Amino acid sequence: MAPAHDHHQVPDLDPRAAEVLQAATRMLAGVALRSTDALDVGVTLPQFRLLAVLADLGPAPSGQAAAALGLDRSTITRLADRLVAAGYVRRGSDPGHRGVVTLDLTRAGRGLVERAAAWRRHELARIMSRMPAADRDAVIAALGLLVTAAGDDYGVTARSPVPL
Repeated sequence: MAPAHDHHQVPDLDPRAAEVLQAATRMLAGVALRSTDALDVGVTLPQFRLLAVLADLGPAPSGQAAAALGLDRSTITRLADRLVAAGYVRRGSDPGHRGVVTLDLTRAGRGLVERAAAWRRHELARIMSRMPAADRDAVIAALGLLVTAAGDDYGVTARSPVPL
């Protein structure tokens, strides 16, 4: 599922801005990816993305989880199979619609998502501690503006298609 884009002409970034934003993207993606490695439980990034979506949605039909991730239902079924076997997700059914399979985190699954978030907070704090307080404030303000400009297209809300 591709994000919607404005149809008006968007000016190119100057080379320095593009370079810095690309480097920041790699660094932040690296923190997210390393957080799953730090869990040391053998959960892949696609599996973790499903866990993160379920942490946001709560018990949800598998089709809703698939839509939130921009994946097809068969892919969600395979991801869920592995996570159910590992004890991180449980399947259920919708009492009003018996044919609808629901997915929900187990306590262990929720704990995994919480541990990854805690690891990320700690790692980001460690990185931010390498700069003076005024620079940290400037980074936070600038990133806040960037997040606002991105809106819902890039993982800013629980219902977005890019949870990491």
